[in-house]
Amino acid sequence: MDGTEKRTMTPAGERVLRAASEMFYREGIRAVGVEAIAAEAGVTKKTLYERFGSKDGLIVAYLRARDERWRSWMEESVEGSGGSPKERLLSTFDALEGWIERENPRGCGFVNAAAENPDPSHPARKLAIEQKKWLREYFEKLSEEAGAEEPGDLAERLVILHEGATVAHSLEAATDTARKAKQIAAILIADLPE
Repeated sequence: MDGTEKRTMTPAGERVLRAASEMFYREGIRAVGVEAIAAEAGVTKKTLYERFGSKDGLIVAYLRARDERWRSWMEESVEGSGGSPKERLLSTFDALEGWIERENPRGCGFVNAAAENPDPSHPARKLAIEQKKWLREYFEKLSEEAGAEEPGDLAERLVILHEGATVAHSLEAATDTARKAKQIAAILIADLPE
């Protein structure tokens, strides 16, 4: 079993996933063992393995849950912002700012997971790549709606700004990173129709 199967979540499984999610993000995936996760969740290692199959299965569940929260946060923030397609593109940076404050003090959980798991066949790396592809595709969709001549190119530039803002914030290289990235994005899209 590779841990990628979707499982029905029991209360014990939810506790394990919650504990693992907090610990993996805070301390790093490799630094946290299943014994510590089981203890934090108040379950046995046997229960953890019954619910997730392996540590890799638990890593997959953690990243999938984080991805679902991020996608919902981004889409709901952008849709809730209203405004023109151009304004919606810029609202992605407002969503990022809120996410950084709420969920991302140590940087992107997917970038962190990929850095800890450089093997291209590791499920954590595959999920990180999948998540970044989704973000690029989402930006491309928004760029098309905003009338960009080259929506794919604009989407890549916006991904670079989003990721750069996240890294700069987590490494304390700059302050107000999402707001400053939004200002740069506004220059990139200045010529788009209102």
